[in-house]
Amino acid sequence: MFFDYYYLVLVLPAVLFAMWASSRVNGTFRKYSQQRSRRRLTGADAARMVLDANGLRNVRIERIGGNLTDHYDPRTNVIRLSDAVYSDTSTAAIGVAAHEAGHAIQYAVGYAPIKLRAAIIPITNIGSKLALPLILIGLLFISGELGVQLAYAGIACFALSTVFQLVTLPTEFNASRRALDALESGHLLDDDEMVGARKTLSAAAMTYVAALAVSLAQLLRLLLIVGGRRRND
Repeated sequence: MFFDYYYLVLVLPAVLFAMWASSRVNGTFRKYSQQRSRRRLTGADAARMVLDANGLRNVRIERIGGNLTDHYDPRTNVIRLSDAVYSDTSTAAIGVAAHEAGHAIQYAVGYAPIKLRAAIIPITNIGSKLALPLILIGLLFISGELGVQLAYAGIACFALSTVFQLVTLPTEFNASRRALDALESGHLLDDDEMVGARKTLSAAAMTYVAALAVSLAQLLRLLLIVGGRRRND
C-alpha cells in the first residue's frame, strides 16, 4: 500500500516538487541574507514598524531558536522570529519578519481565510490521527460493507488535511502581499532592496503550493487504492 504504482505516478513527483521548493526557499534566503538594508533595520525592527503602522502596538515580538521557525501565535498575540531573522539586517530577514506581521494584521482585521484555518485546526489534528488506522482496518475488511465505510471514513479524515493546506494558500499569499505593501509604503526598503524581500517571500510561498500538491496526490492515491481493492474483492 505504501509503495506502489500510484505512489510512483502521483505522489513521488509531488514529493520531488516539495523537495525542490524547500531547497529553493533555503537557497533564496541564504542569497538575500547577504543583501543588507541601507537603513540597517533588523527583522525585529521591521516587524515592529509594520505592526505599529497598523495600530498593533499590543503585539509582542520575541526571539526563538531554529532555522526559519518564524511564526505568529494568535493565542498569545506574539510574533516569534528565529535567530537568523530577529537581529539580522538583511532584506531576506526583513521580508520574513514583515510577513509574520502580516499574519498579525490578518487576525486584527478578521481576514476570513485565516479565521477558517484556525477554526479547522482541531478537527484536522484529530483527522490526521484517525485517517491511517481507519484506512488500514477498512482495507483488511474491504469485502464487507463496514470495511468499505471505514476506509472511506479514513480518506475523509485525510481530506481534512488537504482542506487545511488549501485554506493555507490564500492566507500565506495575502500575508506576503500585506508585508510587501507595508515595506514599500513605509519606505522601509529601497526599490532594489524590495527585490530581495519579494523573492524570499515568493520562494517561501512555493513551499505551501508544494504541500498542497503532495496532499492532493496522496488523497487521489488513497481513493484509487480503496476503489481498486473494492472492485477486486
